[in-house]
Amino acid sequence: MIKKIIYLLTMVAGICGSVVAQTITPDQYIEKYKDLAINEMKRMGVPAAITLAQGLLETENGNSVLVKKSNNHFGIKCKSSWTSDAVTHDDDAPGECFRSYKDAEASYRDHSNYLRGKEWYAFLFTLDPTDYKGWAKGLRKAGYATNPKYPDILIKNIEQYNLQQYSLMGAKDLAKIETGKYQDDKEPATEKPSDSNDPNVPAEANAINYINGHKYINAQKGTSLLAIATSNDIDLSKLLAFNDLEEDGILKNDQIVFLQKKSKTGQQDFYLVQQQEPIYDIAQKKGIQLKYLLLYNTITENSLIPSGTKLYLTPAPQTQQAVGIKNTAASAVVKNEPVVLPKTHAVQPREGLYAIAKKYQVSVQQLRQWNNLTTDYLKIGQQLIVSE
Repeated sequence: MIKKIIYLLTMVAGICGSVVAQTITPDQYIEKYKDLAINEMKRMGVPAAITLAQGLLETENGNSVLVKKSNNHFGIKCKSSWTSDAVTHDDDAPGECFRSYKDAEASYRDHSNYLRGKEWYAFLFTLDPTDYKGWAKGLRKAGYATNPKYPDILIKNIEQYNLQQYSLMGAKDLAKIETGKYQDDKEPATEKPSDSNDPNVPAEANAINYINGHKYINAQKGTSLLAIATSNDIDLSKLLAFNDLEEDGILKNDQIVFLQKKSKTGQQDFYLVQQQEPIYDIAQKKGIQLKYLLLYNTITENSLIPSGTKLYLTPAPQTQQAVGIKNTAASAVVKNEPVVLPKTHAVQPREGLYAIAKKYQVSVQQLRQWNNLTTDYLKIGQQLIVSE
């Protein structure tokens, strides 16, 4: 009996020792991957100190579940352009898609390609490659991470483990890359960020973009609204209001999520529907509050919008209903409740905001706010809301 107990204890000790042996220290991680970081700096210009500091952080010093099952050292998610191997992993939301690599070298290479190939990181490569503080702050500014302490963590790693020495080694033999002509050798990393006014162009998930003058991100299916609110320091109730949502939860589809209150009017007078699509999606796509889009077109949220419909994004002439729309619910209610549109004014030749404000006894600031104006420039015939 005693022999069996001793045997079992020996087995347990061996298992525990094996588990401990599988955990590596920061120094061991650095020693193992420093040459990869230096080589990538020479190849693509990403400072080796920054690469190693990110690797330490993202992999928990090489011990994270994600890195062990995918060789993903930098937490890079799949995104729409990724067609190679992938794994699912719980991050901001359950079961998110992360890139998977055959080895660490492939991960380090893809990390460099990723930074070099995205236009919003281009300014980083104008910095001195040994300016690790500038790079750390720049990565956060460009949207690589949402944690406000991200730069401080990288800087601490670099200084604590003397990672700058590896950047100094790599800086001796940097490759010359002509900005704007780089093409990734695997993933189409030259994919451009979305036009700030065109949500139809694919944008990197969670990167800040603008529609109708307001901040938004392209959130992926399965993302938690609470996670979005938390990572962007916004009250959940406000985030729901910004996006005309009533309930929190997990996004069932990829979706535009606004981080600011949308406008009452669109940038154009109308929108031609390209395909039958939900009115909510159109409101998000054009950056306009849903209630005003419904109001301008005398429709309900259940209305079907056929292709080719002219949908008004500003107060429609004579409150007419958008042509071609079929109401599928609450039609009687719509008929019995008259629609009261905000009072509007058509801009006349040589007419400015001050003259219009004086005419309707409102302030210039109110006109700017009601019409989401960022400049005083007006077009002849432009419709302005002149009352709340």
